[in-house]
Amino acid sequence: MLPANWSVAKIGEICEVNPRLNKAEIPDDLLVSFVPMPAVGAGDGSIDVSLERPASEVKKGFTGFKQGDVLFAKITPCMENGKMAIVPKVANGYGFGSTEFHVLRPKPEIDARYLYYFVSSQNFRGIAARYMTGAVGQKRVSTTYLKEQKIPIAPEAQQKRIVAEIEKQFSRLNEAVANLKRVKVNLKRYKAAVLKAAVEGKLTEEWRRQHPDVEPADKLLEQILVERREKWQGRGKYKEPVAPDTTDLPELPEGWCWASIEQLTHLVTSGSRGWGGSYADSGPLFIRAQDIKTDSLVLKNVARVNVPSKAEGIRSAVTNHDILVTITGANVTKSALVLGLEERAFVSQHVALLKPCLISISEFLYFWIVSPANGRRQLEDWAYGAGKPGLSLEQIRSLLVALPPLAEQLQVTAEVERLLSIVAETEAQIDANLCRAGRMRQSILKQAFSGRLTN
Repeated sequence: MLPANWSVAKIGEICEVNPRLNKAEIPDDLLVSFVPMPAVGAGDGSIDVSLERPASEVKKGFTGFKQGDVLFAKITPCMENGKMAIVPKVANGYGFGSTEFHVLRPKPEIDARYLYYFVSSQNFRGIAARYMTGAVGQKRVSTTYLKEQKIPIAPEAQQKRIVAEIEKQFSRLNEAVANLKRVKVNLKRYKAAVLKAAVEGKLTEEWRRQHPDVEPADKLLEQILVERREKWQGRGKYKEPVAPDTTDLPELPEGWCWASIEQLTHLVTSGSRGWGGSYADSGPLFIRAQDIKTDSLVLKNVARVNVPSKAEGIRSAVTNHDILVTITGANVTKSALVLGLEERAFVSQHVALLKPCLISISEFLYFWIVSPANGRRQLEDWAYGAGKPGLSLEQIRSLLVALPPLAEQLQVTAEVERLLSIVAETEAQIDANLCRAGRMRQSILKQAFSGRLTN
């Protein structure tokens, strides 16, 4: 229930919705501010009006507005994402922008900030989303809908007090959120440092001093190559993988050696293009690039397939302890170690499938590949070297790995798992607090527009 001195009005009664500009009075050569959709922030009220264009270029085909207007993105997903802002001072008094903005020009007795906080609230946007019209992917909030929505109206002086209190409390929240995000960035740096120290031997320096008699990595490599030959399923005569040229490579810790992915795996492949017509409602999992966004395999919105052929089904089948590397698209170089897989699965053409000769080396190999200063750096250099981002299977096979003795690998992976589990737990706490801050922001707005935030 609202305070007695408040009222309720339709948005169309307390502001002009999409007011017309007299474009004839604007000289063609006058520089005006230009605001495309990306210039308005999602959920934070930010707006960049620094881009200027001659009025002749934007008077037709764009939406006009002035300082003090409220821009409201009407198209999905921009509306749901909160692309709304108050227009600041614009070049020569005029601004133009995307036709996907509604423009709200509040009447003199309505504070623009009060109106902005109401229409940008998650509650308002959530309800508006249910009444959007149009084709999928092109749904919009109509002008009629916007005009008809009701807004609680506080007395003019109280509007300003409410806005001041919202901004004071938001300022505190913003500071807390900024601190949380800084910690998250530092955790990312710490994780990278842990991986670098691990795969370069610094994490196990003391361990090596205490265990001087472990079997060296070159002996392990010999065993791996024997396993590789035994698992060979290719055509023709078996060819030994070429040993890497180590002439200009960094010196390794005692007992380590250089090896290539080709030497350490018995298969590096990917899915073929022939799976396009094999999608099904049931059947084996089909692992795509979007399933490997965070250097882990996340099977939430899974795809399933009918296996197109016996040969393809054998070649691109995924099993536990395999390593997956995204080789095209936005997630290129993102990788995953397959663990806990309980059903049949296959990879798409956008994902490389690496099968280590020994499952005991899989975890260390994965850590090397995802370490930003090591495998990841080389993969990114190749992927973004020229043209469209992408990796070839030959590039992956040629990736060099600093291989420790097997006993040391086990020590490395145990220590990395321990440290990264602490990082993951801390990140989860930060994410929970960021969600809590978002809920607090909406709670503040709810109190504000029910008259409970200020006296």
